[in-house]
Amino acid sequence: MQCPKVVLSNLQRKSLDQKYKYKRLYRQLYNPDFFLLAYDNLSKNNGALTLGVDQRSIDGFSMDQIDKLIKVLRNKSYQPYPSKRIYIPKKNGKRRPLGIPSFCDKLVQEVIRLILEAIFEPSFSSSSHAYQGKKSCHSALLEIKRTFTGSKWFVEGDIKGFFDNIEHHTLIKILRKRIADEAFLDLIWKFLRAGYVEEWKFHQTYSGAPQGGIISPILSNIYLNELDTYIKEYRDQFNVGRKRRRNPKYRQLSSESADIQKEIKQAYEQGNNQAVDELKKQLTHVEETLLRTSYSNPMDSEYRRLSYVRYADDFLIGIIGSKKDAKQVRDDIATYLAKKLNLELSMEKTLITHASNKSAHFLGYEIEIVKNHSFRRNRLGRKQRLLNGKVKLKMPHKAWVDKLQKYKAIKMCADGTWKPKFRGYFQHSEDIEIVAQYNSEIRGLYNYFRLAENVSNHMHRFSYFMYYSMLKTFASKYRTNAKHIRKKYEKNKKFTVEYQTSKGTQHMHFIDRRFPKITGLSKEQIDLEPNTRYVLSTTKLSDRIKAERCELCKRDGVTIHMHHVKKLKNLREKSKKSYLEQQMIARNRKTIALCKDCHTKRHKGEI
Repeated sequence: MQCPKVVLSNLQRKSLDQKYKYKRLYRQLYNPDFFLLAYDNLSKNNGALTLGVDQRSIDGFSMDQIDKLIKVLRNKSYQPYPSKRIYIPKKNGKRRPLGIPSFCDKLVQEVIRLILEAIFEPSFSSSSHAYQGKKSCHSALLEIKRTFTGSKWFVEGDIKGFFDNIEHHTLIKILRKRIADEAFLDLIWKFLRAGYVEEWKFHQTYSGAPQGGIISPILSNIYLNELDTYIKEYRDQFNVGRKRRRNPKYRQLSSESADIQKEIKQAYEQGNNQAVDELKKQLTHVEETLLRTSYSNPMDSEYRRLSYVRYADDFLIGIIGSKKDAKQVRDDIATYLAKKLNLELSMEKTLITHASNKSAHFLGYEIEIVKNHSFRRNRLGRKQRLLNGKVKLKMPHKAWVDKLQKYKAIKMCADGTWKPKFRGYFQHSEDIEIVAQYNSEIRGLYNYFRLAENVSNHMHRFSYFMYYSMLKTFASKYRTNAKHIRKKYEKNKKFTVEYQTSKGTQHMHFIDRRFPKITGLSKEQIDLEPNTRYVLSTTKLSDRIKAERCELCKRDGVTIHMHHVKKLKNLREKSKKSYLEQQMIARNRKTIALCKDCHTKRHKGEI
């Protein structure tokens, strides 16, 4: 059978031909190498050891599981387990439902995801930024900054309960536009209708794609790509006018400036210095007025533009036009969603705001259109208004205050002011763990808001509260005061914790409190901090399974069962370590390849 990467490359190459239909996709599920690739991908996820309804996880994975999966897929008797439903808290106090599939179902879903991404992702709209390899929230925000210049109105789109209301028949109909393999579509249908288990009760699913499912993100993008296509066609009809008509007042002032310059030249030639000085004063006044006057007519009804960016089920539209135009756009989108995609646009939450008076909220940022007539000189020395109409991304004050409240690092005093507070749940943590956690939390907030104009100011205040919260946490731990802790730990004006490693004494500092604004990000730039984790080997897990060698008893030609642990830290903290645990720590791996006997003995506690 072909290598999965070759297959995916061929599928991707054909995807740009919109008339091409894929006919033999289901047979790719007979390829063991596809499941090994899926296993390699899933092993990196933090939730890989989470148990499904069948009480199994990634631990103990072997080629036997793949062989059994392929067997039931061949005879079309495969039936996924219902997902296990759990709830996670949302920012507004409500809870978001998550569906956790069994690990075998995750494997099959990951193979389906790889195939669907190869087919559909190349044809996705450039305005879509969610769940795609080289796109993110930051790429969506940077597109807004680039394309929303001069917008007069914002339309903040909110689709009511999107993931719970994806209509299955509509989704399959969309998939059929590119896929002519009913067996493959039937498999997707099985996952959509697998149901979920909550409090040991089975519930049928008649609509929606479970959040937490492996294929849910790609299916949601395929579904909403129909909206992206509609808005692209709508925009082509909405946009009118090649450019705005010239402002009559600007034309008048420009002509007046040219006339005064001619008079200055004539007065200068006649040697009338007094007239030259008076005319120069008039010219200065006219040019200052000119710089405060729009070059084009901002109310030109024959010029309209629409900009659009979507991230998952949230979208933002910028409109150069009237409020009536903005309302019409909102109503037309609501009609399309209802008729074509069976979705409801929440009219209460889909806000229409004037860009000059109020900022829009998108992906946690505040989006503003600058109204600024200040000027700068270009290379030729001419004055230009470079800021007016530009987009500004801002970090809300609420963002860092909410984080402090979430971490329980501040408390409100009687006079209504906030003060740093110690975090009691760190009482029994090591010094290095406390500093590392505070650094991680500060860096996480900065990394997300590093595109904001005001990030330096807000992050400095956030890190101030976090620093004194950390001092009070140390003071509470050692039953002393913050002043004594600062005197003990500060070296060269940096809070420093020493710790021992095999290489000797090492130092960890509290994060450097400089938070510059980043103007742009490369596609590969995810975290500004370098990845310093030492890895002994880069061998893939699938290669270790194929080697058929037990890494404990050293037997060859055996069926491998991969043993997984959630954190190596838990093994390192144990006072007594088994030989197997010593091997995992020495290799810096959370996995070890065992034969069936060794893996059974490990779970019985005999190793």
